[in-house]
Amino acid sequence: MGALPALSALPVLYSFRRCPYAMRARLALSVSGQAHELREVVLRNKPADLLAASSKGTVPVLVLPGGEVLDESLDIMCWALARHDPAQWLSPPGASCDEMANLIAVNDGDFKRHLDRYKYPNRYAGESGGDAAGFALTHRTEAALWLAQLDARLDDGWLFGAQASLADMAILPFVRQFAHTDPVWFAAQPWPHLQGWLAAFEASALYAGVMGKHAAWQSAPEGKA
Repeated sequence: MGALPALSALPVLYSFRRCPYAMRARLALSVSGQAHELREVVLRNKPADLLAASSKGTVPVLVLPGGEVLDESLDIMCWALARHDPAQWLSPPGASCDEMANLIAVNDGDFKRHLDRYKYPNRYAGESGGDAAGFALTHRTEAALWLAQLDARLDDGWLFGAQASLADMAILPFVRQFAHTDPVWFAAQPWPHLQGWLAAFEASALYAGVMGKHAAWQSAPEGKA
């Protein structure tokens, strides 16, 4: 591995606009008001600085001014919100950190597994038995069971009552990805609370602020700052 890149005066976030993990990190950095430098990554051509910071080579990665690296999206969210949490995402009324963590764990585990196989069935040829379409629909059905549970939780507007929480903002980017896989089918489902929750999120200023398009960033050639 080459030398580590020079440190920035601001935290540096390596991100990819449509990645739900990166999206949740950007949401927390934005709501906390944490200034940072955003570096949009092309995943098929990952910059050397990203790989030097985290050998995982996935986004998001946050490099702090002192050199500490956070390469898990929830760690980035919690770091930003621990510094400033004006919307009380970490402490919504009626929800404990453990309750939120448990809900996020189901999203990041079983639901994400089904979502990936629904959205990208051709990546799982070894599992699909040659029937990519049927395989995708099977996993859509499994994922829908979880979404129906979320819909039942959302009768007060958010997952833990009348106020947005860490759980909402950690899970919404993945529900968005599911919904956009087949928007017509998603809109036809009997999930009024879930659909309204997602629509309100996508119409929010917070969402608009973290979904702006940025030119791809690349590391400077060797020998140049």
